[in-house]
This record gives sequence, C-alpha cells and structure tokens, in this order.
Amino acid sequence: MSFSFGSVCSGIEAASVAFQPLGWSPAWFSEIDSFPSEILKQRFPNVKNLGDITTLPERIRDGEIEAPDLLCGGTPCQAFSVAGKRLSLDDQRGNLTLTFCEIANEIERQRSKQYPPIILWENVPGVLNTKDNAFGCFLAGLCGAEFPIEVYGGKWTSAGIVTGPKRSVAWRTLDAQFFGVPQRRKRVFVIASSCDRFDPAKVLFERPSVCRNTCESAEKRKVTTAYAESSFGTFREDKNAATLKAKGGTLGGGSETLILDISYRPDGVRVCGDIAPTLLAKMGTGGGNVSCLQKETAVRRLLPVECERLQGLPDDWTKISYRGKPGEFCPDSPRYKAIGNSWAVPVIRWLGERIKNEIHC
Repeated sequence: MSFSFGSVCSGIEAASVAFQPLGWSPAWFSEIDSFPSEILKQRFPNVKNLGDITTLPERIRDGEIEAPDLLCGGTPCQAFSVAGKRLSLDDQRGNLTLTFCEIANEIERQRSKQYPPIILWENVPGVLNTKDNAFGCFLAGLCGAEFPIEVYGGKWTSAGIVTGPKRSVAWRTLDAQFFGVPQRRKRVFVIASSCDRFDPAKVLFERPSVCRNTCESAEKRKVTTAYAESSFGTFREDKNAATLKAKGGTLGGGSETLILDISYRPDGVRVCGDIAPTLLAKMGTGGGNVSCLQKETAVRRLLPVECERLQGLPDDWTKISYRGKPGEFCPDSPRYKAIGNSWAVPVIRWLGERIKNEIHC
C-alpha cells in the first residue's frame, strides 16, 4: 500500500530521510528559507515545495494540492525556546502552530471518504510552559475542543493523552541521545488521529522490554526501547554504563564520528563528556555557537558533516551547489543553521515504524 506524507516547515527534510526505508513518499513540502529550499530542490527534484505554510489550508480546500495520509512538521520553535525571546503565540512564528491545526483539519475534510490522516508534530519542551498556554491552545485545535485546554499549575507534563470530539492526541518528550546519536536533544512529539482503530498512545508509549538490573540492559534500553523521561515514569541511566558512541555508518554511511569530549563554548570551553549538547539553529552565526570537539589538548569546532552525523543525516546532505558555486564551495554557515533546525532522523524513523505498525484503518 502506498503511503504519502505532507511536510510543513520542511527544512532539509529529515522526515524524508527517516521515512524512505518505510516506503513512504513525500507528496509536497512547505519551506520558505532560501538555503533549505535549495536543498529540497536538489535532493528532491520531483517533489513540489509549496512555500508559505499559511497558504496551505485554502489550497487544500480548493483541491489544488493533495491531501496526504500523514501530515508532519515542526513549526518554528524560536517562539517557545529558552534560546529565544519566548513570545509564544504573540510571535507570528508561534501562531503557525494554529495554522498547522488548520492544515490538519482541511486534509481531514478532503479525505472524508478515506481513512483519516495521521498527524505528527514536533517542538521544543519550552512549548509546555508558556504564559499564554500555547500548548493547551494547540491541543484544543487538534482534538476539537471549543476552548483552550488548561492544566493545573499552568505547566504541562512531559507526556500525556487527551481525547476530544475530533481526535485523540498523545504527546511525549523524547531525547535523541537514547536513539543512537550522541546528542542531547529533547523534543516534544505529538501524534494525533481521528481513526477509532489508530491509537496515538500506542505509538508514543511502550514498556521497557529488557531487565533494568545490569549495565548491559541499560545500554540496550537506549537503543531498543528508547525509553525516555516522561510523566509515565522516569528513565535513570545506570551511571556505570558506558556512554553510547556514534558511528556515522549507522545511518549516514560515513566513518566513526570522533567524539571524545564535546564542549559548547560561547563563554569558554565546557566539557560535556561524550554526548554533544543540542545543535542549535544559531550555529554558524558567530559568537562561538558551534559545538566543539576536544581530543586530548586540541580543541576545534565540529565540522558540518559531523553535525549531520549527530542528527543521523547522510554525510554531506547539506553540501550542495549554492548561489552559482559548486558543492565543494558550499558555505558552512547556512549548513550549520539548517542542521541545527532539523530533526534527529533516528527519532523520526522510530516514530514512523511505530505509526506503520499501528495503522489499521
């Protein structure tokens, strides 16, 4: 069975990289930034980039573009991130979360004679704690509540389930470092559907399948069960377990990523052990925003290809012909920014595999 997805705020399309082994195909993209758009054009020449996300509800309503089986996207996180001004829904970028709901609703209307679309959304954990209850507004838009959903204390837990007249919605905070890449990258993932035979909770939540009592099982748990911190239980790493090492060959086909000590140095070198700090969209914009690698006494900043590996992307995925120059002269700055804005491929692939296993509609 063919399965299509529409990707909004597509960036460099980690979703397509993640979903390709599942046999899923992109119906369309929606991206406006020039460098990621050029990557989409060169990596996916047969997939149309529709541009501005705010035009999509009307275009889907008019039948101009396909209503796919799955809608995925990570609307801009700067409105919710601690690295930004945190203006939430007062920020135009934050309001794109509500546009995302409109797109999902229009796709569902167009698919009235087919099984309902599956919704996959991602953002930073800061979205769970905003003064204007942005996450409650978003959940209401997805599940069909008449008013924003509120929670006692104003701070949402890192995982949960809500069911409304329109859809069932589940969310959970997952950290990429437990999925096979050595990068601390916590993100909130939301799965939603109106199909009675599709349970979003079964996609996001699972029980650890191996014993917790040995160092070996703690290491396996990182890779096989992806058990991360949530309100349903807390994963506590065995401090005697060896830190997971990354190999570019696992997903990107490259050599081993040499990460001995990773430091982040906006104000000097801070050693963070064997796990890289979160790659940020402001990488490459100056001010020492690129994570650094320390091997013995030598310190250097990570190369773009090493950052690609930290996200589980193929080597040189962002190394393209740009502004009339061949790929070998592709500038580093836009590559760093695009990589920092992207998704961690192994997390998305894990979600995709679980979505595929749960589809019964």
